[in-house]
Amino acid sequence: MAFSFNRVRQILQNFDFKTLFIEELGWSQPSTNKSVLFINNGSEFTRKQVAELSGVAVFEILSQDGKIPDSKTRAAVYKELSKIHHENLLIFLDINRSQSLWYWVKREKNKNYPRDHFYFRGQPGDLFLSKLSTMVVDISEFDEAGHLPVTEVARRLKQALDIERVTKKFYKEFQEQHSAFLELISGIEDDRQRHWYASVLLNRLMFIYFLQKKGFIDNNDQTYLQDKLQESKNRFGSDQYYSRFLKILFFEGFAKPEGERSQEARQILGNIKYLNGGLFLPHQIENSNADIHIPDMAFENLFALFQGYSWNLNDTPGGG
Repeated sequence: MAFSFNRVRQILQNFDFKTLFIEELGWSQPSTNKSVLFINNGSEFTRKQVAELSGVAVFEILSQDGKIPDSKTRAAVYKELSKIHHENLLIFLDINRSQSLWYWVKREKNKNYPRDHFYFRGQPGDLFLSKLSTMVVDISEFDEAGHLPVTEVARRLKQALDIERVTKKFYKEFQEQHSAFLELISGIEDDRQRHWYASVLLNRLMFIYFLQKKGFIDNNDQTYLQDKLQESKNRFGSDQYYSRFLKILFFEGFAKPEGERSQEARQILGNIKYLNGGLFLPHQIENSNADIHIPDMAFENLFALFQGYSWNLNDTPGGG
């Protein structure tokens, strides 16, 4: 199923979540369309199931006072509805259907880790759209009996919604990754230059990762760097990603207009826009160290770190 950002954006703006899940994400019709009144800890709520897939249910939740409840109340409502559908996604709404909080719980080692994702009417929603795109299900993915394993649906929800905002935790992990990354760089004898070059590469890759998550790389390929890493292994063998792909991406893809790129670059890179800036020009360390080598493992570890965080400018109303 083709995911149309423009079409889904409009549906999201209209808060038409049933159409969103069924017509755009490929989920199934709910078992019931009725709104159900229920009481939790003395407060009244209305729930309405808008979609389901392999036993995973999506509910709209509206409280009696028309406000999105606090975190403690959300957790209580989740616990109550989990008795009906163990796997679920709850969308808490305000009375005007202008604010929503998407609530999903990661369960790990007998502990619950709630994940909250806000969406407001008028919000550009680029980040939110990128999350939704990972929930798309195509009919070809179902087995002969018309089923998709619940574990696969849960995996996609996790991929979309188990995202940490960039905090001190990221910077701590990033520094750890920086140290591990530079230890895997060979071909630079000077230790100071090796530290410097690790920072150069990580800055480049962070910028590219941000671009791909915003849909600006190779026709909205949001896993471009990871896909090309696997492609490099298949085409060139192990530990060739840096020398046979990244250097071409840096110095021909982003540093040259398409008409000036080699035939090899055009075949390998896909649709990459020329960036007129200095970040992707050969660095003096690269010019003076011709035998730099970095194994694939360094990039696998780095992308695993990046995958766990949101990559966006603040797209809430009034955000920068």
